[in-house]
Amino acid sequence: MNDTALFRQILQLAKSLPAREKVRLIEQLAPDIEKELAENQVSVRRSLRGLWRGVETTEEEINSVREELWKSFPRDLP
Repeated sequence: MNDTALFRQILQLAKSLPAREKVRLIEQLAPDIEKELAENQVSVRRSLRGLWRGVETTEEEINSVREELWKSFPRDLP
């Protein structure tokens, strides 16, 4: 029996249960599902290499933006 057929059979059996038994089934399965999800949770880190590839910014543009940002920076700090 393949996995799809088995899944359908289990699903059909679960759907035929009374509401209270469905709740009990969920209560029994939920901790296992949470544990599996926590174990399989992998943080995917995306490489930043090449992030700015294709962006053509001149040194003059960078200096212009830098000057504009520093204009609003408070100079007299206590």
